[in-house]
Amino acid sequence: MAKIEGLRIRNFRALKDVTLGKLWDTQESAPLTPMTAIIGKNGVGKSTLFDAFGFLADCLKNGVEEACDIRERGGFERIRSQGEEGPIEFEVYYKEDGKSRPITYELSIAVDEHERPYVQKERLRQRRKGQKRGWPFSFLLLNNGKGVVWKGEIEGHQIDEEKEPIDIKTFLEWLQHSGKEESRETEIVELEDRRKLGIATLGSLKQHPRIAAFRRFIESWYLSYFTPDAARSLPLAGPQKHLNIHGDNLGNVVQFMEREHPKRLQAILNRIAEKIPGIDQIKTEKTPDGRLLLQFNDRGFQDPFYAQQMSDGTLKVFAYLLLLEDPTPPPFLCIEEPENGLYHKLLETLANEFREHATGRKGSSQVFITTHQPYFVDAFEPEEVWILKKGEDGFTTIQRASEILMVNNMVEQGLPLGGLWYSDYLDER
Repeated sequence: MAKIEGLRIRNFRALKDVTLGKLWDTQESAPLTPMTAIIGKNGVGKSTLFDAFGFLADCLKNGVEEACDIRERGGFERIRSQGEEGPIEFEVYYKEDGKSRPITYELSIAVDEHERPYVQKERLRQRRKGQKRGWPFSFLLLNNGKGVVWKGEIEGHQIDEEKEPIDIKTFLEWLQHSGKEESRETEIVELEDRRKLGIATLGSLKQHPRIAAFRRFIESWYLSYFTPDAARSLPLAGPQKHLNIHGDNLGNVVQFMEREHPKRLQAILNRIAEKIPGIDQIKTEKTPDGRLLLQFNDRGFQDPFYAQQMSDGTLKVFAYLLLLEDPTPPPFLCIEEPENGLYHKLLETLANEFREHATGRKGSSQVFITTHQPYFVDAFEPEEVWILKKGEDGFTTIQRASEILMVNNMVEQGLPLGGLWYSDYLDER
């Protein structure tokens, strides 16, 4: 299963320049863990960090101009860091699996003379087999929608980027006169619309498997915008395999699980019964007009309750457990403040469910969570927790909890990490 080892974001709202985990040029840093928690006070940028993932996914799906406008982002100038004139930049360092060589994806988004956002630069690169140091080989390189791409797994020859930064025009001239055999595996490309990502177009072609793999990776991200009110809606009947980002197809997924994975659904119900006393059975009921009701049976009552009558906490726990039981889980699962509406004693249990999913059976997801609940943080280790703060300039800074020596020592002595955060040992250092 693919995994993000590191991420760098520049000029995205309060995230003027933040780095999480390991990048190709910071090999001394530890990579992101299978489960990661982002904590901090109100207004430090937790929601912005969550939205950075959503923005990147929206850029792939809709193009950069629309991504700047949707989800109430307000356009490029509203999301570019205040006072900055440079492009919005992302760098994602990831592995396809535990044995593969990491790949770096770089994206720069700027505005043209008409103040419309476009893809200024896009690059995918990977170190060659056996290469431990030096600049990785760029197998996709686009500037303003023009550039080069290498077919298949061939790595070929390239200008020495360690000596001078690569320039598209110079490189194309070099390529045409190089006479290298590998140049046959090189394509010169020009995108029709430079507001669309190159990986969106080239990633759909069979001759570019590495680009296609990265495109599938981002397309498979699950960013949870779940709301209990959405789960109380009445969708049209019809089984659906995956829970959508809002959770308004919760009944459809239950219908699918009833039909395709009844034993797995029963296991979910058993776990819910352990955590929420009284819930005995959950099933679906089709209305005469073809809509779907989600029905909860409480062992203390003869008549069932419906989703419209259930508490926010019950619906959230059920939705998260159902999400974690997806037969083909997403590689990356991002959830903002899962603790909202939940009884505090459920939080550590829910965190352990996420941990088991992230670190357990083959095919599980990497889990990324933002939270402001110390009881939830109690279930995490210092290397799994990142602390956001406001710097003196008003922009966000970030620090790994494991970098605070006193915190490490106190956790080793048995003190819970959430309790230390509540007591300001994480915020004031």
